[in-house]
Amino acid sequence: MLSKERLDHYFSMIDDFNDLEPTGKVAKVVGLTIESNGPAANIGDLCVITAQDGSRVYAEAVGFHDRSIVLMPLSDMTGVGPGCYVSSLGHPLRVGVGPKLLGRVLDAFGNPIDGKGPIEVEQYRPLHNSSVQPLHRQMIRKPISVGVRAIDGLLTCGKGQRVGIFSGSGVGKSTLLGMMARNTSAEVNVIGLIGERGREVREFIESDLGPEGLKRSVVVVATSDQLAMIRLKGALTATTIAEYFRDCGKDVLFLMDSVTRFAFAQREVGLASGEPPATRGYPPSVFALLPKLMERTGPGQNGTITAFYTVLVDGDDFNEPIADTVRSILDGHIVLSRRLSNAQHYPAIDVLASVSRVMPDVVDEDHNQLAVRFKTRLATYREAEDLINIGAYVSGANPQIDDAIQYIDAINDYLRQPADQGSSWSEALELLERAMGSQKGEE
Repeated sequence: MLSKERLDHYFSMIDDFNDLEPTGKVAKVVGLTIESNGPAANIGDLCVITAQDGSRVYAEAVGFHDRSIVLMPLSDMTGVGPGCYVSSLGHPLRVGVGPKLLGRVLDAFGNPIDGKGPIEVEQYRPLHNSSVQPLHRQMIRKPISVGVRAIDGLLTCGKGQRVGIFSGSGVGKSTLLGMMARNTSAEVNVIGLIGERGREVREFIESDLGPEGLKRSVVVVATSDQLAMIRLKGALTATTIAEYFRDCGKDVLFLMDSVTRFAFAQREVGLASGEPPATRGYPPSVFALLPKLMERTGPGQNGTITAFYTVLVDGDDFNEPIADTVRSILDGHIVLSRRLSNAQHYPAIDVLASVSRVMPDVVDEDHNQLAVRFKTRLATYREAEDLINIGAYVSGANPQIDDAIQYIDAINDYLRQPADQGSSWSEALELLERAMGSQKGEE
């Protein structure tokens, strides 16, 4: 009969065996993917490859091929070769969150890159998370100010709304995001710069965002030269951080630039994993991933995430697949016009092509009627603009056109706003009333 001491010894040995990491070996590298024979891993699990020089390369399990595991590296693959050992950490990638993240600039994995030292975190959260249960979401009933008159007055957004900003390249998206981050009434900003040019990152942080904006912001950066998986993780990390602050009861402004480059990254991963190309070369996983990402923002039980996603439209085609899909998911869209940008009209928001689907629910009837009157006059002027410019329109021929001509200067003055000038909610409404002549007793 075995003694208690002997049994304890055997149980200790079993525990030691359970602590051993299952390992596999690299079989081949094809393009952006690594195939390995083992270890036991699930989709999304984080794995570690020990390179020939002893360095560690992190990778994520993204699929299976026959009996091999398909891995996508999260860092440079230099040194990885046949026979390198692969071990699974047994869990997906996680990011540290906490209030000390405010004022910091992070990489795609939540590590600080601003030279200010390590960050004290409260907890770790997985990057892949489910969205809030629909019946647990608050109703969107309160407006949020973003400090831009054209948006606050005419395209009013509610706390927890999700909006797309659609434009071609070089029309002023980054400048607009900086204005919003500096002047918003939200308590916390979380900004994801996904696929940005490296030159623009510091320029955005120091010029567009500025020291005041950075104080209450968390910036997550994944530049265009980094691997596709890193760009994907950057968007998920920024979303996870925003969810943490929302769960703390905060009103969060989430800015992501851009969804298009996020979709490009998923296209690279999907095609490398063996998915067939579908619409314009995008595999099905792109269109499945977009709603999963965007549905994670919005109102929660306690706080809210008001999200703005920029969409870089290819060749100013606002009906290309990514733009069309994003527009169908979100609660409104803001269109930046190249025509207005070329005329030095900033921010270049085309209010007639833009819409906020929750505006009637978050503003009073007087505000809503002012916005309708403003857009009607602007639309009337736009329709007759060519006739007016060539002198073909005769004053008095159409009372509506005469009315629009009378107000067009006030309309343009309202829509133009210097990038370094904020606008409060009350100021935006007061100037809107003044521009529409309400204080003169007209109409």
